[in-house]
Amino acid sequence: MSLPRLSSRVWKDGSVVAESVSLETLSDELSNDQTLCWYDLAAPNHEDIDILADELHLDFHTVEDAEAPGERPKVTRYPDHLFLTTYAAVIGETDDPNSRLVVSRLSVWVFAHGVVSVHRDDVPEIADVLKRLDANPDLVSNGPMGIVHAILDVLVDGHFDTVQHIDDVVEDVEDQLFDDSIDTQQVQFRVYRLRKELVQFRRIVLPMREIVSTISRPSREVVAVPRVLEPYFNDLYDHSMRVSEWSDSLRDLVATIFETNLSIQDAKLNIVMKKLAGWAAIIAVPTLITGWFGQNVPFLGDGRPLGLWISIALIVVSSVVLYLIFRKEDWI
Repeated sequence: MSLPRLSSRVWKDGSVVAESVSLETLSDELSNDQTLCWYDLAAPNHEDIDILADELHLDFHTVEDAEAPGERPKVTRYPDHLFLTTYAAVIGETDDPNSRLVVSRLSVWVFAHGVVSVHRDDVPEIADVLKRLDANPDLVSNGPMGIVHAILDVLVDGHFDTVQHIDDVVEDVEDQLFDDSIDTQQVQFRVYRLRKELVQFRRIVLPMREIVSTISRPSREVVAVPRVLEPYFNDLYDHSMRVSEWSDSLRDLVATIFETNLSIQDAKLNIVMKKLAGWAAIIAVPTLITGWFGQNVPFLGDGRPLGLWISIALIVVSSVVLYLIFRKEDWI
């Protein structure tokens, strides 16, 4: 049974010697100490994963992790191979109207002479990995960890682009906070969406530094980072730390924006309440006067037209005086 959307590549001494590896010969390629191969499988179903697991005798725990939905990012060492789960995250169009973050999981098995990667979704970064490997023969000439570095480096670069985009959106939302021409509900929706995207994004980037740190740690297992690639992984760890810290700072900033927006709304509500209180006081005076003169008691001008003009004058004068006082105090 042929596997869908299969791509592969074989290197020898840093040069590409083949761009197609069949599943039937994959185990032989992975055991060949003269070559290095990368086997990438996109959008597999359950049967495809089982075929791959049987061919390579994969640990059933790693197979479950590759198939289970929502598996957390992690790295696990085994005596003869290394298994890691990581995610690509970009801003795009999703089915969720409240989040634009598109997340794609990548499961990777690393053997002594090759790498096997599986992803259910389309991961455009895979093409970038191949370009990076072609541009840096030193990576593949130093074993499978060179491929792993290229994969993680491309993913972290994608995380950088994503957090930069979110940062730009946060700045735009900050500018809208004090713009009276912008709909308040629009600002609230954008802040809510940013909070949700950052929560999703943080779940991906925080474990990345632990993944890089675990891979870089010296090990006596078959799969380990060669000394020549240690500076590469140290630089990758630094980049993953920067993305993680950047996402944390943006999360705090969005929380501050959310609280500031609430404070602005409270301030606007207080202004409205002050104006309503001012107008209520102005309206209360004529009500008091007309109610008083409506009582059955003698008053100046009682029973004559003069009484009407006196009451009108009192209403106008008192209302104008209150209006000027409230206007001076910026109540209305």
